[in-house]
Amino acid sequence: MEALKSLTDSELMALLRIDNHHAFSALYERYWKKLLYFAAQRTTEFADAENIVQDIFVSLWEKRATLQLTSTLDNYLYVSVKYRIIKLLDSQRTRRLHAEMQAVSGDLLDDSTQEYLNFEELRQRLEEFIGTLPAQSRLIYLMRKEEGRSHHEIAEKLGLSEKAVNARLVRIKKQLRTGLDTFLTGFLL
Repeated sequence: MEALKSLTDSELMALLRIDNHHAFSALYERYWKKLLYFAAQRTTEFADAENIVQDIFVSLWEKRATLQLTSTLDNYLYVSVKYRIIKLLDSQRTRRLHAEMQAVSGDLLDDSTQEYLNFEELRQRLEEFIGTLPAQSRLIYLMRKEEGRSHHEIAEKLGLSEKAVNARLVRIKKQLRTGLDTFLTGFLL
């Protein structure tokens, strides 16, 4: 094993291609600390750096028979670590974005449910208020708000003047504002 430490990377790779475990161990001993330090500087978790370096060496062993280096072994190892770090950071970013989207959509669902309940309560109070109006005022209000009729159309239909219809609607709005003011103040706070 000691004799292998003096061999070059190319010589160790040649031995590695013929399944020499000692050549692999010599390469591992030569590079693992340097690669770990390199990876640890670029990751947030030391365990991630350890896993990356371990994966690189597992991959080197698995590809030993077919690996064709176009540059030096140390360059190949550092580039491999760099790309695995990029993959890790991208994966972490994707998970973080997904978690944020889940949180936001959960908040939106919670808010929309609460808004629906508030709207339903407001609608119910409005219906109760309309129910307390005198018959003709209720009819004028419903013709204007639900049927969308103009003041002129309402006046013709009920045999009133437009001024009378307008005055009734103004009075209804004031009563509505007063009646719902307490509810809306509590609702908005």
